[in-house]
Amino acid sequence: MANHYKSIVVAVDGSKEAEYAFHKSIDVAKRNKNSNLNIVNIFNTRSFEAYERSTVERAQRASEELVNAYKLEAKAEGVTNVKAVVEYGSPKTIITKEIADFVEADLIICGATGLNAVERYLIGSVSGSIVRSATCDVLVVRTPEY
Repeated sequence: MANHYKSIVVAVDGSKEAEYAFHKSIDVAKRNKNSNLNIVNIFNTRSFEAYERSTVERAQRASEELVNAYKLEAKAEGVTNVKAVVEYGSPKTIITKEIADFVEADLIICGATGLNAVERYLIGSVSGSIVRSATCDVLVVRTPEY
């Protein structure tokens, strides 16, 4: 019998890759009846340390708007159990260490980020770190080439 996912986390950040991951998460949630879909954006506080408060507040509002717009879209597509979550910190650790544990995730979906080999070597991709540290299944969604 196929695995039934009950609690799905999809990581979104406003990128094209994350948008594809989000659309895939809707398909997976619809195939797994009564599953919970948790749409998560991690507000990376570190990248905003040098900015003034108004800039940070604008970025925080953008995070809220992003997850809420995705939540509305998921509901419009027929996914009933949807949560929009904005957390603060490093996406590489918060998704697998805190959010996945909190919602008892059995699947994390994320986009394959468009880093080149050097960038990946220097900073590592978020998707790569999720794959390495997750204790549940991970689906990394590739963006179709045009």
